[in-house]
Amino acid sequence: MGRIEPDDSKKNETCEGEMPSHVAIIMDGNGRWAKARHMPRIFGHNAGVEALRNIVHCAINYNIEILTIYAFSTENWRRPQDEIDGLFALLKQFVRNDLTTLHKNGVRIRIQGRREGLNNEILSLIDEAEEKTKNNNKLTLVICFNYGGQAEILDATKAIATKVLSGEIKVDEIDIETFEKHLNSAGWSHPDLIIRTAGEQRLSNFLMWQSAYSELVFTQVLWPDFETKDFEMAINEFKKRKRRFGGI
Repeated sequence: MGRIEPDDSKKNETCEGEMPSHVAIIMDGNGRWAKARHMPRIFGHNAGVEALRNIVHCAINYNIEILTIYAFSTENWRRPQDEIDGLFALLKQFVRNDLTTLHKNGVRIRIQGRREGLNNEILSLIDEAEEKTKNNNKLTLVICFNYGGQAEILDATKAIATKVLSGEIKVDEIDIETFEKHLNSAGWSHPDLIIRTAGEQRLSNFLMWQSAYSELVFTQVLWPDFETKDFEMAINEFKKRKRRFGGI
């Protein structure tokens, strides 16, 4: 794990090492950013969308294969209803306003998370975005919405248990590969690098299974202030790491 801080004297410095192919981001700090400006939390979430647009562009420039973002967790339903409504409105706005540009730039969109609890308008937009961009291969943008790592593991366990009861799978046939086939992320690589903004140093139920050997980078920068140089510093920090995956 590591914490990074902005250092303009090193902003042009590059590090030798392997690039991550899959980067995941916990976009934290929107509320604190808005509070510091005496504005409602949704103002920070709006600013966070602008930061996301920039980082998607960065990921394309760095030839990142998958960019996964934590947009709305299964625990976020505990937030005030007006904030929840605002987050849902932002998802709709993002898809409606950015879908054409993302598609033109070769971005494939996938929405990961439970569909239960989402209204028909949201479900229709999700289907539209995934269908329109399904053949794009420049970058896969995975939006974790109504997502929780524990919920994903639980859902996979239930699906496997159902198949065991029906005789489709035998208990001694269950291995890691079998389990991963029943996750929402089946077929995708695990994140090489997970970035969390705004100073907290925890995963907060994000990609619990997939993060087993992810490199973690934390920064004090609030998400709306997260810029190209911050993304570059996280990439450079990753490139310094020695990844052994349990070996020597």
